[in-house]
Amino acid sequence: QVQLVESGGGSVQAGGSLRLSCAASLFTYTTMAWFRQGPGKEREGVAAITKGGSTYYTYYADSVKGRFTISRDNAQNTMYLQMSDLKPEDTATYSCAATFSLLNASWSSDRRYGSWGQGTQVVVSS
Repeated sequence: QVQLVESGGGSVQAGGSLRLSCAASLFTYTTMAWFRQGPGKEREGVAAITKGGSTYYTYYADSVKGRFTISRDNAQNTMYLQMSDLKPEDTATYSCAATFSLLNASWSSDRRYGSWGQGTQVVVSS
């Protein structure tokens, strides 16, 4: 089973940046994604990256397009989420998730992922 460990969360002022990392103990052809759950909110998909053949495909929630960038380094078995121009509404616990399935349209459905990290908190102050 894939084991995932997130890091990189913290507190930042609005407009600032953070980079989250998700280290995987087992790295094969999977879709990996970031989800977040803010105070009093349901968990939502933030971004995902999947490998189809020799191409990586990325997907983003509308709320983060143009501000967040997802990437992965197979050599380091690590996935990243570069977050820029952070807003108070980005405050949440961010979790990484992984599946051995190649997801596209269903990337934001948390039920499609079998492995989860413990989460890292991001707090954006105004």
